[in-house]
Amino acid sequence: MTDTHYPSIPLPDYKEYPAEEMIRRSREFYEEIKRRRTVREFSRREVPLEVIQNCLRAAGTAPNGANMQPWHFVVVTDQEMKKKIRAATEEVEKEFYEKRAPDYWLEALAPLGTDANKPYIEDAPVLIAIFTQLHTVMPDGSKKKHYYLAESVGIATGMLITALHHCGLVTLTHTPQPMRYLREILGRPKHESPYLLLVAGYPSEDCRVPVIEKKPLEEIATFI
Repeated sequence: MTDTHYPSIPLPDYKEYPAEEMIRRSREFYEEIKRRRTVREFSRREVPLEVIQNCLRAAGTAPNGANMQPWHFVVVTDQEMKKKIRAATEEVEKEFYEKRAPDYWLEALAPLGTDANKPYIEDAPVLIAIFTQLHTVMPDGSKKKHYYLAESVGIATGMLITALHHCGLVTLTHTPQPMRYLREILGRPKHESPYLLLVAGYPSEDCRVPVIEKKPLEEIATFI
């Protein structure tokens, strides 16, 4: 049997911190990340492309099933392309709000004031369409299966959102259903499935967000 294990090396670049510094760093990170808010009102100010590139590099370090890295990110800054994506999105969303959404779902969304109108898709300087790759197509045309798709792409997406926030940008996670149109508009292959449309940029000067609260630690964690 051929040995197909990856070669191993000593753990590189690991840094251990004294307990006091660990506590300080954990508090500082919490204070920074709790400022993150989902916004729906974006400025049209351009974002340096290198910022997006570095945040995507960070997302690409995410843990994933069997190191298959089953994701692909399409960065959209072209205004005409954003306009096309908005039109297709609003068509899907209109059908959702008017025909497919159950009453309990509409009731849950009502306090947030969301509807089928999605101007932020055109306003925001950057759209990042995130795709799940179901498999890798090898040079000979064969397929290499990917594992733990939802978990892997979800972790990478979370890291991307966190990285963008760390850089001073705001985001909106958008998941209209179905999202097949994203694959068609962006020319992605059939073995890629749209996972999420991430809207990113600066908040508009008059940006407002709803007053909401997050559950306290005792409601989201159990220590045994």
